[in-house]
Amino acid sequence: MNLHEYQAKQLLQLHGVPVAEGLMVETPEAAVEAARLIELQTGTKFWVIKAQIHAGGRGKGGGVKIASSLAQVEEHASNILGMNLVTPQTGPEGKLVRKLLVQRDMYYPDAEGNSSIREYYISILLKRKTGRNIVMYSNEGGVDIESVAKNTPELIFIEEIDPGLGIQPFQARKIAFNLKLRGEAHSSMVRFVMALYKAYVEMDASLVEINPLVKTSDNLAFAADAKVKLDENALFRHPDYAGLRDLEEEDPVEVEASGYNLNFIKLDGNVGCMVNGAGLAMATMDMIKLSGGQPANFLDVGGVASTETVGAGIRIILRDPNVQAILINIFGGIVRCDRVAQGVVDACREIGNIPVPIIVRLQGTNAAEGKNIIDLSGLKVSTAITLEEAAAMVKEAVS
Repeated sequence: MNLHEYQAKQLLQLHGVPVAEGLMVETPEAAVEAARLIELQTGTKFWVIKAQIHAGGRGKGGGVKIASSLAQVEEHASNILGMNLVTPQTGPEGKLVRKLLVQRDMYYPDAEGNSSIREYYISILLKRKTGRNIVMYSNEGGVDIESVAKNTPELIFIEEIDPGLGIQPFQARKIAFNLKLRGEAHSSMVRFVMALYKAYVEMDASLVEINPLVKTSDNLAFAADAKVKLDENALFRHPDYAGLRDLEEEDPVEVEASGYNLNFIKLDGNVGCMVNGAGLAMATMDMIKLSGGQPANFLDVGGVASTETVGAGIRIILRDPNVQAILINIFGGIVRCDRVAQGVVDACREIGNIPVPIIVRLQGTNAAEGKNIIDLSGLKVSTAITLEEAAAMVKEAVS
């Protein structure tokens, strides 16, 4: 589950990670009040106005602005709120900005004359090949880390963490040393890294990324920006995280699918597919490509393929105007093929006119009975038992 920057910082702060002071707002007037409050707390006369969307590269699209007066705060907030922000990660369609983060600008002097003087990059994520968490870090913060990794890979450091032991103090010290920090700056970075890893584990995150991580001239480390992804499989341990989900930032079709307990991901192809099981879904998408088509979606109905879920799945697939055919590929293990077939028949009759061919491939428990139910239904639904049959039907439908 993706979080907004302001949400990520709130969670990190609760776990002891120092973050730049900021407040989320939804109107220009609230932005001015937030800036006033931050000024009272920190003495700053400079603020950053940041669009809050689930995408990176906001600054490149005009979604991050610096303000040196309350009038500028209001001006930037008015311009950014309601804009359709296009970044390298949103695609050409962009995203509507509904929320802002008003934040103390760490790059300008505060009341004591302190300012940030160095930027770093740090992230924590799982390395699936080894089953260990890794801390990835670099002296080159504040820029696209992908460009750094591609052009100067020697500037990227990686520290593997044994999940049974957790991060050890000597590893945090090694990270600070590789960042060329000494004295109080070294100690501050060690504390920051230890707190960040603790937060990553306790939040059940799948990714924590701080870019930039700034070291101020008084040698303190702060998260000036933060990206956090939470592991959805662990959300049952964090009921308080449910309110962090922003449905307006998600694909509305995927939100609807989740309401039926369907695992749905939109793709760019021309053949809609519905399966039961993630592994079968991957094999089905491969088969579609080998048949000359392109998968239009990933849709897993899981172990329950009722009339309601099958009908919802077909409706969701049909909303894609690029879909030229629908392939329903079911392996009858937990679920019986005859029940799935009856669900397909009932759903098709309920929906009515379906403008594209539907191909149903059934294999496993009661597959022959299921095929018979569909064949005798009178519907324009083709059935197959083998993958080869289904592939030939898909090829004919998209050719």
